[in-house]
Amino acid sequence: MRISDEITKGVARTTHRALLYSMGLIPEDLDQPLIGIANSRTDLVPGHVHLDRIAEAVKAGVHRAGGTPLEFSTIALDDGLAMGHSGMRYSLPSRELIADSVESMLAAHKLDGAVLIASCDKIVPGMAMAAARVNIPSILVSGGPMLPGRLGARKLDLTQLNELVGQYKSGRITREEIEAIEQAACPGCGSCAGLFTANSMNCLMEALGMALPGNGTIPAVEADRLRLARRSGMKIVRLVSQGIVPRDILTPEAFSNALAVDMALGGSTNSVLHLLAIAHEAGVPLDLDAFDRLSRRTPWLVKMSPSGEYHMDDLHRAGGVPAIMRELARVGLIDEHAPTVTEASVGENLEAAHASNSEVIRPAAAPHSSEGGLAVLRGNLAPDGAVVKTAAVPASMMRHEGPARVFEAEEDAVEAILGSRIRPGEVIVLRYEGPRGGPGMREMLVPTSVLVGMGLGPSVALVTDGRFSGVTRGAAIGHVSPEAAAGGAIALVEDGDPIRFDIPRRSLDILVAPAELADRLARWQAPPPKVEAGYLARYAALVGSAAKGAVLGVRPA
Repeated sequence: MRISDEITKGVARTTHRALLYSMGLIPEDLDQPLIGIANSRTDLVPGHVHLDRIAEAVKAGVHRAGGTPLEFSTIALDDGLAMGHSGMRYSLPSRELIADSVESMLAAHKLDGAVLIASCDKIVPGMAMAAARVNIPSILVSGGPMLPGRLGARKLDLTQLNELVGQYKSGRITREEIEAIEQAACPGCGSCAGLFTANSMNCLMEALGMALPGNGTIPAVEADRLRLARRSGMKIVRLVSQGIVPRDILTPEAFSNALAVDMALGGSTNSVLHLLAIAHEAGVPLDLDAFDRLSRRTPWLVKMSPSGEYHMDDLHRAGGVPAIMRELARVGLIDEHAPTVTEASVGENLEAAHASNSEVIRPAAAPHSSEGGLAVLRGNLAPDGAVVKTAAVPASMMRHEGPARVFEAEEDAVEAILGSRIRPGEVIVLRYEGPRGGPGMREMLVPTSVLVGMGLGPSVALVTDGRFSGVTRGAAIGHVSPEAAAGGAIALVEDGDPIRFDIPRRSLDILVAPAELADRLARWQAPPPKVEAGYLARYAALVGSAAKGAVLGVRPA
């Protein structure tokens, strides 16, 4: 018996069948598995503008394999367009809306399986969260990465774009040069060309076993991308017939594999939030300590933009995620018995994998670093943890101590940086930007990009209870937990307080006497909420700590 029999079989379902027939279906369609196609196509997001073609290829594959595809839509926010203003408050919260909407469509209509089509930051994890909740056979399909832009011999992506403002303010670039770069940097559809959050998550869907090999790296504009979509449509019908569901695949071993790949890639710090949230929905125990344990053991093999010169198309030509996993398997960091949506184990999928370019994908014996590209810091400033992308931190800032410059909002910090009021050696403390206090945990890409653009990247750190874009580079320490709005120590910092961090030792501290901090806490009062109505107000009332993935409904008392 299939799930869809609840709406297609028996005299009691006459009305249901009539409604399906009204849309052009025929009785034979109802004798086949009903496959939901969740398509987040929109005109507003470069990674999603072409997903109609991906969906058509998926549906062709479903038809070919003997299933009936039924497409529906969900929202998709563009972080680039939402960046640097109040719109970014909606970015992370949109993950929950996407998960809820996909769950609702799949469960309410009693569909037998799902193909979840998305490319960008919050949409991919939102759909994966829904798949884990509903637990019907599911495959994720990405629209693929964008090719890098070119200006003469120079390769471009969002990294260069975001640093232009600081370069312009410091007199290092002209307005005409800016216009030439912005015209050339994003040459077409796809998720932005570097190893930012979107591409990090699409690679991790492969590593988790929830997407076919190539999902994270095949460029958006190549025919192989459509072929992968078509094969995914065929494969979902097979998974339905075999009864293979997400929680069969989303095991502790799968998450361990994904964490190892994340560390080897040096991906976005946002992947920490999203993997924690997906694991929560799958019922798999996962915490920040697991990330740091894997980081200590995992070599950093791939140095991609914003940390290096390579882009997603380079990674694809070099062998992609399977080649990375093959290298990690050689040193015992991959569980090769873990199942995947291919119906084969990870090890079977990796039999033919190899790295064809040892500069793009370093051998495990000759990595960029013996440790992974992310680290979890703890100390009296972040007792529940903070996250930093070590792969993007300059060597001069791996250890640092400096006076705090405290700001209550991103806009105030940006104004101070552009006004040349930040000095080398200082530590910007940007608070009340966490999941609850923001609300929505905005990405602090603008201040970090302006710092780098003005030449302050090697000497100024930024510490925040907000988060960072995958494009961010520099000494950017985010996810400080507990957040300021919850009375965390970051709420107690005052201008001039010495802040010390030691990334190799995983520490982050405010050098103020415990008695003084206790006195400040006794006097501290939570500020009034920034948003008092609508979705963000509801989100702020329900969201949990960033240290647990900023998931709704698990907020501590």
